[in-house]
Amino acid sequence: MCGIVGWIDFTKAAGREQLESTVSSMADMLAHRGPDDRGFWADEKNGVAFGHRRLAILDLSSHGHQPMISADGRYVLVFNGEIYNCMELRAHLKKMGHRFRGHSDTEVMLTGFVQWGVNESVSRFNGMFAFGLWDSKDQALYLGRDRLGEKPLYYGWAGRNFLFASELKAIKAHPDFCGRVDRDSLTLFFRYNYIPSPYSIYKGINKLPPASLLTVRYESDISEPVSYWSLKQVAESTCNGFHDKSEIEVLAGFENLLHDSIKLRMLSDVPLGAFLSGGIDSATIVAIMQVINNSPVRTFTIGFEEKIYNEAEEAKAVARHLGTDHTEMYVTSKDAFSVIPGLPTLYDEPFADSSQIPTCLVSIMAKQHVTVCLSGDGGDELFGGYNHYLLGDRIWRKIRWMPPACRHAAAYFLTLIPPRRLNRMFRLPGSIVGSSGLRNTLPGDMLHKLAEVIAADSRVDLYRNMISQWKNPNLLVLGGSEPSDNPASYKKQVESQDFIQYMMYQDMVTYLPDDIMAKVDRASMGVSLEVRAPFLDHRIAEFAWKVPQNMKIGGGRGKLLIKKLADKYIPQELVKKPKTGFSIPIDYWLRGPLKEWAEELLDARRIKDATYLNPEPIRKKWDEHQSQERNWQNYLWSVLMFQAWLAEE
Repeated sequence: MCGIVGWIDFTKAAGREQLESTVSSMADMLAHRGPDDRGFWADEKNGVAFGHRRLAILDLSSHGHQPMISADGRYVLVFNGEIYNCMELRAHLKKMGHRFRGHSDTEVMLTGFVQWGVNESVSRFNGMFAFGLWDSKDQALYLGRDRLGEKPLYYGWAGRNFLFASELKAIKAHPDFCGRVDRDSLTLFFRYNYIPSPYSIYKGINKLPPASLLTVRYESDISEPVSYWSLKQVAESTCNGFHDKSEIEVLAGFENLLHDSIKLRMLSDVPLGAFLSGGIDSATIVAIMQVINNSPVRTFTIGFEEKIYNEAEEAKAVARHLGTDHTEMYVTSKDAFSVIPGLPTLYDEPFADSSQIPTCLVSIMAKQHVTVCLSGDGGDELFGGYNHYLLGDRIWRKIRWMPPACRHAAAYFLTLIPPRRLNRMFRLPGSIVGSSGLRNTLPGDMLHKLAEVIAADSRVDLYRNMISQWKNPNLLVLGGSEPSDNPASYKKQVESQDFIQYMMYQDMVTYLPDDIMAKVDRASMGVSLEVRAPFLDHRIAEFAWKVPQNMKIGGGRGKLLIKKLADKYIPQELVKKPKTGFSIPIDYWLRGPLKEWAEELLDARRIKDATYLNPEPIRKKWDEHQSQERNWQNYLWSVLMFQAWLAEE
């Protein structure tokens, strides 16, 4: 795992010294991604420079040094990630007459480019990756990203310079970069809590979408990214493809694939462990790791004193049953506050998934013992684990017969009674209202949220309402407007699938890469820890779409296939508790230990002077949250993360 940077001076005016010093400064901004080695390469004639920071995982010798030049001298490569099937590809290439100096997957990638070219090579790679490749023969730069978006890659312009890097902070280090906040991207942020691909917070800088290649040449304009693998095509062509197979056959095929995926991801020349929550996904990963491993697997868990958020006891029970070498850490508000000041720099652009905090803390803890961790990410999206799949489908079935006018009327009547009065009518115990137990459980909140959902004109709108934070971000961001091709609208082509499949697909192409994987990548690489996700092997993604829906979701439960597999390794009672998600008591903390910090950032004058946001709805939600009339934690956290980011600009 590493950090990569590069730039092309289209004027070709920069000398070698300028090329190298600039790319060196850019790469050093990514020292946290690669503390073990640094390297630079420049082609003065063509105005091209690459930089690299290395976290050595496979082949710790100098043979893994980057930028790496191919044996025939044609290609130069900077690469971030892991190619898990590199040993298989290496053996195949050796049979074709190629020789290798070391054992790194970088050298296997380069040799593959020589033998098969760029497009065929990336189709053969099983891994997580982002790379920049200079082709000296064709004088072309190729940028590529893995199929499911595990590794990040930004690109764009600074004057007449084309730039790319693993993180925005490296692009910002270029002397010609002039960052202008994109208010339309900011509007998307307040809807989703993250900025979806291909947008970034800055005008002129994009994220390369997953499963894409971008080609940059001197003689033509920059092309649009081209897909080399399509989840849309997978979803449409293979959905329910195993309808003629028995559940036993499907389960056996899934177990074999997952076992192989985990085994490949356990290949490492440095200490390796796993994140273990109280959920079924990570427990299944760890159980199979323990079968493969000859010694106890190192496992790591975060816990909370607030019981509603705490899964540490369940994780400890699973660890005890499997015989892992387990480490746990209980998080306090003080621990959280130690992480919060660094979040704007860590994430580079506004990012407001509050589980970023425990993800940072568990990464810090794990890094003290290992350099690589496996995680259970991807299980929910692939096998139907999120609550909104069942809830959204249930609501839509009940309201789809109603004309839109009737839905709007029903929503109106649901909101006639103020939330505070509803809460008092139900007379919830003060011990719940005054604690973190408020978390989205107040009846007033629930009914008003339901009203927002049922007012939808279509199932696409219903899904968007369910996953949105600020429902009308255009009214919040001054001068901002959501792009017409934003992720909630431009993927309607899967409309023919049933609603649950539609939601799962949407989450796979938006929420998974741009929230979950971005969160994990920055938090882990911030402390030089590599995280690998076995469920995100593309073979498993393709397999999951073939599994009939009733083998994934049924009886009011999701992830049935994973649960049946887990039954072979773990007693049901150890993982039967519904997973709460990697959440923290932000609602309570904003009224207590984080209140002073938040109050300063949400000062109405401060917001108004910055000229980005309308302070009135923010202050209204802040006052209602403090009075416990409503739980606005997610709305407020997004504003706080933007304000904190803006303060660092």
